[in-house]
Amino acid sequence: MVFKRESVSARLRKLEEVLEKLRGKEAVSLEEYRNNNVDLQWSIERGLEVASSLILDIGNHILAGVFQISVDEYEQILNELKQQKVISEELYRELHGLGGFRNILVHGYLDLDHDLVYAHYRKALRVFPKFVFEIAEWLEEHGEG
Repeated sequence: MVFKRESVSARLRKLEEVLEKLRGKEAVSLEEYRNNNVDLQWSIERGLEVASSLILDIGNHILAGVFQISVDEYEQILNELKQQKVISEELYRELHGLGGFRNILVHGYLDLDHDLVYAHYRKALRVFPKFVFEIAEWLEEHGEG
């Protein structure tokens, strides 16, 4: 796979759009989220699903295109990004478990735990922008193509 910088940049822009939408609901409390407001729950859950998928997709593009590394599991993407010094150890620790959470959102919709989703939502508001920053920084330093 040939690394296409614009492909990663386009995904970063989309991730920033999704984060902006999620930030628009930042004032929502856990109680409000729990109160069976299905539209609110769906918008936060979908935002988290798309943002998580974008993070993993961006990582996969970088690994395959720059380092010729192929992975079988989502968590390997994050680990390899750390190993290749694309993301920091600290960010890796904060993102650890993202692949499993994404799968819960995609496949576990019948019995989603609202407290778990809300906790991940609050964490995502803090951590996902760090991913955008570190990837953009890495692209500036290394991302030829």
